Amino acid sequence: MKLKKPRFWDQKKPNLYAFLFYPLAIFIQLLNSLKNRVPKNNFKIKTICLGNIYIGGTGKTSLCITLKNLLNKKNIKSCFIKKYYRDQYDEQKLLKQNGKLFLEKERVDAIQKAEEENYEIAILDDGLQDKSINSDINIVCFNNINWIGNGMTIPAGPLRETINNLKKYDHIFLNGNLENIDNIQKKILSINPRSNIYVGKYELTNINEFNKQDNYLVFSGIGNHASFILTLKNEGFKIINHLEFPDHYQYTISDINNIIKKAKNLNCKIITTEKDFLRLENFNINEIKIIKSSIKILNEEKFLRAIL
Repeated sequence: MKLKKPRFWDQKKPNLYAFLFYPLAIFIQLLNSLKNRVPKNNFKIKTICLGNIYIGGTGKTSLCITLKNLLNKKNIKSCFIKKYYRDQYDEQKLLKQNGKLFLEKERVDAIQKAEEENYEIAILDDGLQDKSINSDINIVCFNNINWIGNGMTIPAGPLRETINNLKKYDHIFLNGNLENIDNIQKKILSINPRSNIYVGKYELTNINEFNKQDNYLVFSGIGNHASFILTLKNEGFKIINHLEFPDHYQYTISDINNIIKKAKNLNCKIITTEKDFLRLENFNINEIKIIKSSIKILNEEKFLRAIL
């Protein structure tokens, strides 16, 4: 059973729990630094890694798909690269629906297969901390609401590596609904003045399928539930109730029955994300509707120039 991330991770400042876990966080960072002393692999194919420092919910997969669509328009043969994780079936299927996905237990093997099939660009969904790969371009993704949480590393906070490591990364992408952009940009530039910062905004792509006069119950098991709810509210949806599950949560029929029962009691229709619905494919459910979204890159030409 997957667990939700601790609430204290997303507080603006570390609390007592964070400081109690701090020694373990330091120890884990030390182990990671030793573990990552491995030979780096270079490739003939151009590699673009969309990764994160904050664990989950930074819009990597959505941005991968947006980037793939932009490259398609320029007739550049690109593909997706993803390391196989059993619990990430939803993201794997979503990528497959939008292009060729090379999925292996090791990213190096997936990239080599992409080379053999003469792809020009490999788009890595995650892999920033995979030190066996020397990517041509690393793009660190953040969600504007979550940002860096309490600023501490796992398990004291939600960061995979310290925020000061932004000194190593020159490309930063901010996803969300344009919240807190100025403050985040100032913080990033104070750490790395060389940073190229790009901004993306979530857009609903099938909004015409919904009646905004209806009441809605919304549920999701994604890393950025708060951004999802805010996007719906910004578009004028009447959200009566919303339920948050852990990222990549595997729903049971009992979960779904409870959601449907709650919606009926509240006289609401039900909405979930495309990623969540992919985890419901074994259930015969007509009561749940999918709201689809994509990331619109606001400074698209600057973004494309940087990677091409």
